[in-house]
Amino acid sequence: MANVKGAPKGARTPWQVTRSVWYAMFMREALSRTMADRMGWFWMIFEPVAFIGIMVSVRSFIRGGRLVVNAEFIPWLIAGLMGFMLVREGMLRGMGAIEGNSSLFAYRQVQPVDPVIVRVFLEGALRSLVFLIFIGGGLMLGLDMYPDNAVRVMGAWLSLWSLGLGLGLFTSVAATLVPEIGKVIRMFSLPLMILSGVIIPLNSLPHWLLKYLMLNPIPHGLEVLRLGFFENYQVVHGTSMLYFWLFTLTTITLGLLMHLRFVDRLKAK
Repeated sequence: MANVKGAPKGARTPWQVTRSVWYAMFMREALSRTMADRMGWFWMIFEPVAFIGIMVSVRSFIRGGRLVVNAEFIPWLIAGLMGFMLVREGMLRGMGAIEGNSSLFAYRQVQPVDPVIVRVFLEGALRSLVFLIFIGGGLMLGLDMYPDNAVRVMGAWLSLWSLGLGLGLFTSVAATLVPEIGKVIRMFSLPLMILSGVIIPLNSLPHWLLKYLMLNPIPHGLEVLRLGFFENYQVVHGTSMLYFWLFTLTTITLGLLMHLRFVDRLKAK
């Protein structure tokens, strides 16, 4: 194949350079995430297990019986919790990516957006593996964890992964330029779990409150994810993947624009 006119022989294209940077950073992040901390894998699995155990105990003590229409409570909770953690970790891990890789910005090929994308991708891959472990473990324990519509489950999972990327791109810039924003976001992550319908079915809430809670895009993705596991599940009124994707694409676009606008300040941090 002929070389591009004026290009040095053997020169790599911008995409090839970017791909090499992402691969090198991915391997660096993967080794750091899984090997540097011997307890890393333990906490990735133990945290949701402990949370699920506590919530099942509390809800059984308070109310008991079936709590979700046309869905078993434990699989319903697992699906919601795993989906929420995918978004939350994408947002929080992306937020610390720039500061954690600041030494790499001495290389002109590395841009502040690169570690954010790589971290969110890695976190999504790890969370996907943990989710598969939970599905397999649930099936062995006799739980109804086999999805009725696997394609819908995968589509909803990738959608939540994309939302985590958009939030990570946005918060990485905001928290780097204004550190106090990062502290507020971390504090808000627990209330966000409750407001996203991870623990309590939002259908049980009054309509006047529900219409405000559904401005949050996360419940839309979680409800579709749960619907993929239980085909007769009654999703929350107002669930819309169109709204979800409009919000997600807007967040990704805004995050990328912020990275372009403040690239010099991010490198100087």
